[in-house]
Amino acid sequence: MSGDLRSSHTLVTGATRGIGRAIVDILVQRGEPVVGVARRADPTFPGELLLADLFDAQARRQVLARAAGTWPVLRLVNNAGFNEMQALGEIQDEAVTSILDLNLRLSIDAAQALVPAMRAAGAGRIVNMASRSLLSRPGGSVYSAAKAGMVGLTRSWALELASAGITVNCVAPGPTATEMFKRNNPPGLARSEAMVRAVPMGRVGDPAEVAGAVDYFLSPQASYTTGQVLFVCGGASVSQTHF
Repeated sequence: MSGDLRSSHTLVTGATRGIGRAIVDILVQRGEPVVGVARRADPTFPGELLLADLFDAQARRQVLARAAGTWPVLRLVNNAGFNEMQALGEIQDEAVTSILDLNLRLSIDAAQALVPAMRAAGAGRIVNMASRSLLSRPGGSVYSAAKAGMVGLTRSWALELASAGITVNCVAPGPTATEMFKRNNPPGLARSEAMVRAVPMGRVGDPAEVAGAVDYFLSPQASYTTGQVLFVCGGASVSQTHF
């Protein structure tokens, strides 16, 4: 069944930028077919690209149903995410809705659209994207809660799907040089500089470094690994410094 997984399509949400694009590039370089889902067109995208406003539940469910009905998608990477820094006392309802929707509800929609084909094939891979922030994030408690929720989904789905030959794992990046990270942590701010200093390796990660961990969980070699969380964070997950 490993050969079937390698020849099947991998669907990646948030596929055109940052970590999502790095994941796509790894797979395409090996000749593996990819379906991306994103909000904006990208003429450089090296695979099938479906467009939808991922905040719109109806639109994204339609696109996910189209993907499930068009290609043999047996691997899913729930990569799309959203964060807006708001300290307790300043948290707005709109931010709560957006953060939970794009981190949790989208992942649930994607899994429910694609798991039936995985069950029918007797094999599949799901990789959820969490964050080191799940351990705590001053000023970002809603995002921390959402990413902790991704771990809950991962562990529960791993138990539900193990007998069907489907593995479910989670990658939790630390500070990584993506557009969202740069937007929420502008260079030059004391908070941004303190975050980098708090990483034991003393630097921000590269999207390709995170993509390599995702690639392992998607691979045939990970067939006996499920329900796990892998921090790719330069040691930030074991540091006593919180940022």
